[in-house]
Amino acid sequence: MVQIVTDKSSRPFQTFFAWLITILTAGYMLPWAIAATRGKSNTGAIFWLNLLLGWTVVGWVIALVMSCTSHQVLGIRNPR
Repeated sequence: MVQIVTDKSSRPFQTFFAWLITILTAGYMLPWAIAATRGKSNTGAIFWLNLLLGWTVVGWVIALVMSCTSHQVLGIRNPR
């Protein structure tokens, strides 16, 4: 069976904190929470983009698209 290795990572504390902040900001930080939940490797970049440019709406949409894109494939593992 071939196994695909991606850049997905699990950070439960960051995910909890991201959703807490999203609720407190009435959804403003939603792209960051989605990225944290999905384990995106660029969660930090999405956070800063959303925080600094999210108010322009265009920046918020770009952050949302970044958080919903697929993970990067790092390699393929073929266990024997």
